[in-house]
Amino acid sequence: MRLSQMLFVTLREDPAEAEIPSHKLLLRAGYIRRIGSGIYAYLPLMWRVLKKVSQIVREEMDATGAQECLLPQLQPADLWRESGRWDTYTQAEGIMFALTDRQQREVGLGPTHEEVITTIAKDMIRSYRQLPVHLYQIQTKFRDEIRPRFGLMRGREFIMKDGYSFHTSEESLKKTYQDMAQAYSNMLRRSGLEFRAVDADSGAIGGSGSQEFMVLAEAGEDEVLYTEDGQYAANVEKAVSMPADAQASPFASYEKRETPGTETIAKLCNFLKCSPTQVVKNVLYQAVYDNGMTVLVLVSIRGDQDVNQVKLLNELTKLAGNYQAKTILFLTVPDAEAQRKWAAKSLPLGYIAPDIADDYIAGNPPQPPLGKGGQQDSNPPLTKGGQGGVSPKFLRLVDRTAVDLTNFVTGSNESGYHVVGANWGKEFTLPAMVVGVRTAKKGDRAVHNPEQTLQTARGIEVGHIFQLGTKYSQAMGATYTSEQGEEMPFIMGCYGVGVSRLAQSAVEQSYDKDGIIWPVAIAPYHAIISIPNISDAQQVEVAEKLYNELNQSGIETLLDDRDERAGVKFKDADLIGIPYRIVPGRSVKLGKVEVVERATHKAQEILIEEVSSTLKQWIDAAIK
Repeated sequence: MRLSQMLFVTLREDPAEAEIPSHKLLLRAGYIRRIGSGIYAYLPLMWRVLKKVSQIVREEMDATGAQECLLPQLQPADLWRESGRWDTYTQAEGIMFALTDRQQREVGLGPTHEEVITTIAKDMIRSYRQLPVHLYQIQTKFRDEIRPRFGLMRGREFIMKDGYSFHTSEESLKKTYQDMAQAYSNMLRRSGLEFRAVDADSGAIGGSGSQEFMVLAEAGEDEVLYTEDGQYAANVEKAVSMPADAQASPFASYEKRETPGTETIAKLCNFLKCSPTQVVKNVLYQAVYDNGMTVLVLVSIRGDQDVNQVKLLNELTKLAGNYQAKTILFLTVPDAEAQRKWAAKSLPLGYIAPDIADDYIAGNPPQPPLGKGGQQDSNPPLTKGGQGGVSPKFLRLVDRTAVDLTNFVTGSNESGYHVVGANWGKEFTLPAMVVGVRTAKKGDRAVHNPEQTLQTARGIEVGHIFQLGTKYSQAMGATYTSEQGEEMPFIMGCYGVGVSRLAQSAVEQSYDKDGIIWPVAIAPYHAIISIPNISDAQQVEVAEKLYNELNQSGIETLLDDRDERAGVKFKDADLIGIPYRIVPGRSVKLGKVEVVERATHKAQEILIEEVSSTLKQWIDAAIK
């Protein structure tokens, strides 16, 4: 392609809308243009990158026996109601574009396709003899992100590969799951990216085991925890670890103490001269289930630990049936406005004890004070009807880090006061529900080997694979006839790769002060010929000869034949990140051209007749 004939506009300054380097560079280099909030046009250079990424993905998927198809973007709400996800996606997470057509039918733009593919399997797969089956597609998806950010990283419209497999057994599913883990590793390796596969939370997709594939980059929105021995890696939402041992408490007896201005753990420990490992902090959450029921959740956890909200959400979702609900719409720390809707009196925030009385919830009768034994019903409260309202009791959970503490410090339910020397089974009743909801962090000991400590890195999630099990097939009545003649639900897996996100993550991982440094395998072109002086007939002649020769030999080459200064052309070549720049300058009189490697800026003069074979060798080595 001749640059003089291409839609090619570069910017010298960073666009105000861009926040991270890759977003700035893709805009500056003319790869993408913003059309609306979270909506981008893929311009010619970007489209070539996306086609190369898609082809790598397609080749690796086809190699596993998966079959490509194309599913509708517009999906009936009824399918999503069958699976129970319509409210989750349109209200709780709010990421689905939902609309009503002229026939008053509710439909949504697909952020994912589990419901559609399960319906197809339900209609077409009758017998175990047809299984396993693995279908995939590459197409545009939609997510109504409330705050689109970072260009293609978190857009409202994006290109994705999503695949779905159907099986008769867990063993068959696990084989495909492992095949996908290898295929995804191949995709990222072939794309020239540094990545890490990590254990992950399944989120709204559901299922049991899942794994994310993270491209390592400082601007990554996800935190990855891993061990140096390579035996463990997980997203921080999923990661588990062994916390530091708790220190012995300096308090030998129970008493209430005035502790003014100590509403934070740091201030409290400084005031009492104690370790945060000796404190039980009590964190209040507000969960709203899909039937409108609000449940107030009190989590008791060791003072040096933080609640992992994803783990807490998973625990509370398991209890949905207790409230005649299916899922949680919202989980938040209630602010002052939220508290006013249900609090009978002001909460002693920062000083809450594990036994805070249920009469803080409006509509509950006052309760007598607890005796020293702290006898209180700590079972999960049940409600009748489950149609809105507020559960009449606090749901009390205790994290494992707080269970074995003795003579600990905690709140007193009175502002400005704490108690010290407290114990479970004496002053406070241990909540019946013991959970693991702490956030693992850097420096924690690894579960698989306490001699290993967790390290941290930032990552960009570009792929995610799930073992769904029968979550969707059971909900939607999708069955096959087994060898024994029984109707059995399909066992399913699903596997996604963000094609457009992967492309931008490559830029985020590899750039310098001059611009993008594309991996050779997914660069829009392999080489660019920059003519320093288009008035020099010999330079133009050599450039034209090499342009034709390189393209004919399979080396995708741009020709910068614009009437611009050499410095402008060189800056543009660096900015757009083409792996090799060929400069037919003064050395053409000696039968040579200068070839510059973009990644290293290393330049060398090569005989004109050897340029094609030399570049071919370099490119083949780079994409193996």
